[in-house]
Amino acid sequence: MHYEKPITRDIAILGFDGIQALDLIGPMEVFAKANSHCSSAAPAYRVLLASPRGGEIVSNAGLHIGATLPLETLPDSLDTLIIAGGDEAGLRRVAAETDLLPWLQQRAHTVRRVASVCTGAFVLAAAGLLQGRRAATHWSACDMLQAMWPDIQVDRDAIYTAEPPFYTSAGVTTGLDLCLALVEDDCGPRVALNVARDLVLFMRRPGTQAQFSMALKAQGNAGSRLAPLIAGIIDDPSGDQSVPAMAARVGMSERTFVRRFREEVGETPAHFVKQARVERAKTLLESTRWPLARIADSSGFANLDALHRTFLKQVGVTPTAYRNHFGARESGTNQ
Repeated sequence: MHYEKPITRDIAILGFDGIQALDLIGPMEVFAKANSHCSSAAPAYRVLLASPRGGEIVSNAGLHIGATLPLETLPDSLDTLIIAGGDEAGLRRVAAETDLLPWLQQRAHTVRRVASVCTGAFVLAAAGLLQGRRAATHWSACDMLQAMWPDIQVDRDAIYTAEPPFYTSAGVTTGLDLCLALVEDDCGPRVALNVARDLVLFMRRPGTQAQFSMALKAQGNAGSRLAPLIAGIIDDPSGDQSVPAMAARVGMSERTFVRRFREEVGETPAHFVKQARVERAKTLLESTRWPLARIADSSGFANLDALHRTFLKQVGVTPTAYRNHFGARESGTNQ
């Protein structure tokens, strides 16, 4: 009888001076935990920590990380390359003062996967690897990435993107979500779920889940006159949130209200209310076992069908699928 030799995949995580330490340490933890849950006799992963020149690197918070491998010593057997993110100065230095970019261009043809965490996407973009592709990065850097490389389809909402062989993730901890997805592809969903539990992650999030709450965006942009209204909508989107009712609450004509709202929040009042209702439904799906009809009513939707249609359009999955990913266990609250 023939037995296949267990596969150990070499994963290289590339850092540099000025990295965000979590962009590097988070993925390392995911792959290390995966090794402890795989039933194979051999570990699923061998994680290699590298930098352009090797030796010690210093994070943007002052953490000293020693004994990184120089690029030229990484084995030909590399399965996956992951580029950590960091501060702007560090990214510019690593792109301009090292041989990382031509090395990446060459290695991209020999490895199975090339990925980035947070602003590590700028390194992949500078190497020309994201041209014409969809990509994610930290929400605060999306405009810069799009301006510097207009041919990239910057996805401002996704926590990670997968366009094999290239993968990108958004801000900091979303690198955990991406690496969990890679582990699931390699080792199966049971191993990925066990890793998520070990790392006390709520659940593994799909790449389509938004990285930056619309409530934070709106409250940060709204002026003093609209801010209380917005806070009230977020607190209870189930009431009368029609344009005439909202305009009356802030003492404006309907036309002035709609114009001011668009200027300050960046979208129409109706679209914002719809988003707020989806956010409320997500919270209730995560934290309760309420029937979907009750969730629809408590979130301000006219009926269950309206909840289903809007949720599918905004989130990309049905309410039931979302609950299966993120919802409370059966022993959770039913009230």
